[in-house]
Amino acid sequence: MKKAKLFMDTIVQIEAHSGNEMSDDELDSCINKAFDAFRLVERACSRFSPDSELMQACRRIGEATAISPYLFEPLKFALEMAEWTDGSFDPAIGQLLESKGFNRHYLTGERMNSNVDGSATYRDIELSEANRTLCLHKPLILDLGATAKGFATDLAARELSGCAGFVVNAGGDLYAGGTNEQGDKWTIGIREPNIANGILESLSISDAAVCTSGSYERRSEGDEGEHHIVRPATGKSPNEWVSCTVIAPYAMMADAFSTAAFAIGGEEGIALIADAGLQGLILTSNSRIKRIGGI
Repeated sequence: MKKAKLFMDTIVQIEAHSGNEMSDDELDSCINKAFDAFRLVERACSRFSPDSELMQACRRIGEATAISPYLFEPLKFALEMAEWTDGSFDPAIGQLLESKGFNRHYLTGERMNSNVDGSATYRDIELSEANRTLCLHKPLILDLGATAKGFATDLAARELSGCAGFVVNAGGDLYAGGTNEQGDKWTIGIREPNIANGILESLSISDAAVCTSGSYERRSEGDEGEHHIVRPATGKSPNEWVSCTVIAPYAMMADAFSTAAFAIGGEEGIALIADAGLQGLILTSNSRIKRIGGI
């Protein structure tokens, strides 16, 4: 059974089969619950909607605010990545992305223009694990673009875990569980962005996530050479790589590491993936392929 819906500015495609362990109605119910996971995470984490839980929290400066797990978990992982990369990955860059034109809601067309000075960093964000609260010590706009979609993919995969096999594909963030209807691992193609309908590499995976971050999907309308991945230290987009794919046990991990490694670039970016024991495939701007972790 295959179904697709629009969430988080991308087409989310789910393919699943029961292996004769459940009825079509039960399989359909599992898929709908998987889509519901994307709906819940989008409502919590969108920085493009003034009514989202994230944007409401961004208006409470110096006040500890209780937040739902749909915001807490992707923010917690984003802060861990920020610490790990010493700020090369920073969820406090929402205002910087707004200034580059990445501020339009994909459904309503409404643009967000937040009145913050952009000097805040992840160190101005305090999460309380015990109380499940968020406190911002400076005005800032959170951006969870590199963890929220992966988190939603992982929640969707959990809803589908009773199926014999399934694939959740959220436009570059993918999790494949079990096997296909032939009992084989799923074959996943990594896009070659320089060739129409081109495939850079085909992977055979099961119970694993594959996420790709690239410079080719979301370009800035106003700044030539700029795209949606930005180095916080310079405020500029890196263009050393064209795409960075990471294979990991979970989609949120693969999503965050592919984005962070792309932002860092070079041998340091490669080391970030290797040191975490993950696999990666990088396409450089001069069309060289770099492989990490035996892929």
